This record gives sequence, structure tokens and C-alpha cells, in this order.
Amino acid sequence: MEGDPSITGGFFWALRSVSDIALRWIPGTVEVIAGTAGPGYISSSIITKPITEPVTTQDVANFLQSTASQAAYDSLFRNWAVWVAIAVVISLLLLAAVIYCLVRVWQIRQHEWAKARAAGASVAHKDVPKSQLRWNHILERAHSDDEKSWRLAILEADMMLNELLDVLGYRGETMADKMKQAGRAQFQTIDLAWEAHRVRNAIAHQGSLQSLSAHEARRVIGLYGQVFREFRFVA
Repeated sequence: MEGDPSITGGFFWALRSVSDIALRWIPGTVEVIAGTAGPGYISSSIITKPITEPVTTQDVANFLQSTASQAAYDSLFRNWAVWVAIAVVISLLLLAAVIYCLVRVWQIRQHEWAKARAAGASVAHKDVPKSQLRWNHILERAHSDDEKSWRLAILEADMMLNELLDVLGYRGETMADKMKQAGRAQFQTIDLAWEAHRVRNAIAHQGSLQSLSAHEARRVIGLYGQVFREFRFVA
């Protein structure tokens, strides 16, 4: 289909072009070179026609009979079935190659469309149940009576924040690099994320030297919670 930008349209355009070359221009050129064509015409001993008209099987036979030696023509006539079989096999192989290429292009397109749909989906559709279970476990640790559990809760919440940044498309070697890319227009709780992340860094780098009360631990977990709820990462 002319003007059709689809794969099917391109396939038919290519097939028509190959047919024109194989059935019109190549035979016409051969007859012109062989001296059997008149000005602007394909001529054989029997048929005279314009060079742009398709060549039939009878035209090919007449052309070979008038230009080839008798021995070559007789050999071709005797082995015609063999040549037809070879042509059919080659045609089937080429057809299989074309079908394989079309299938692979379709598979690649499907993969690209799936990635595009995944990138465009909201955070709410990205395994929220699993995130909610993790968040519930973090809340349990934050409200326990064990200081070690409070520290683990903050570290785990920070890992969830890092995953959220990845889901939102921020890239960088560190979380700080990722958060620097976020603007307040699209990330309204970015200041809360920075504050919670700084507390996490102090706990991770200083360990037990960094004092942590139950009130502070729950306050920091609350900061993470506000960030997650902005993007519906947790309920």
C-alpha cells in the first residue's frame, strides 16, 4: 500500500519493487544487452512488448530459445523440474526469513511498548501490597521498646525511599544525587526526605555514638511516611 508507513505496507512495497526489478527491468536489460530488443521494446522471435510490461514464463522460454544454444536450451528443458524445485526451496527459505524478521520486529515492539507502559504507570500500580507489608513491619519496629529496632526501622525506611526514587526515574550513584534532581513542583515532600535521610546517615556512620530516642525515631519514620504517602507508595 503506497504511503502506508506500517510494517505491512513496507513489506508490500518492497515485494512490488522486487517484482518490478525481477520481471521487468532485469529481463529487459538482458535483451537489450543481448541485442534482441528493438528501441524501447523487449523483442523475442515471437513476442514484442514494451520494456515496462511484466515478463511471462512463455516470454522467458522464447527468449532462451532464440538466444541460447540448442544444447543449453535442451538441458534447461530436461532439468526444468529440478530448477523449479530449487526455486521453490529458495523462495520458501526467503519467505521464512521474512516471516522471522517480521515476528522479531513485532516482539521488539511489544517489549518496547511494555516498557513504555511500565514507565508511565503510577507508583500505586508498582507492587504496592509488598511495599505496604514492608512499611507495616517498619512501623512495628519504630513503635517497639528496643532502640536497636528503631535504628533498623530508619535504615529500612531509607532503603524504601531509595527504591521510590528509582521508580520515579531519578538516577545517580547515591541517594543524594537522585534527590538533587527532584524539584519541589513534582516532589512536594523533598525537604522531608532530605531531613529523614540526614538522620539515617548519622545513624549509619556514627552507630551507637548517635543518640536516638523513641520520640525522634518515630518522628523520622513519620517523615518517611509523608514522603511515601505523597506518591501512594504506602496507604
